[in-house]
Amino acid sequence: MQKQTKILVPLDGSKNSLRALDTAILLFKNQDAIITGFHVIRFPVMFSKEIRKQYVTNAKNIMEVALKHAKQHGIRFVDKIQYDGYIGSTIVKFAQDHKFNLIIIGSRGPNPIAEMFLGSVANYVINKAKMPVLLVK
Repeated sequence: MQKQTKILVPLDGSKNSLRALDTAILLFKNQDAIITGFHVIRFPVMFSKEIRKQYVTNAKNIMEVALKHAKQHGIRFVDKIQYDGYIGSTIVKFAQDHKFNLIIIGSRGPNPIAEMFLGSVANYVINKAKMPVLLVK
């Protein structure tokens, strides 16, 4: 009996992260796989409670869209929102702690400055993860 494949897809709401989810769905649609959508909220120290609340609401909305999309394709999907921490290292630690087989990550996040080069989070994950990483443009 083959073990279930565990796929981690970091989601930040950007087009690239949603393409990463689409790629995971396409690659593992007819297999015994579970996709975990993972979102890290980084709260700068000076954020008000109202802004923090908006970040949490945004994260939940991202996961709701991802869950609906996965369900439409018959994929088992789990969402996980992590609060605070450096995004890249939090993704890598979560993937290693939960023994994921693969990380599928978008090449750039929602930051317009990151459009000029490979995103710092994706770059960190590619270089630090102990499991295979698939980068999606």
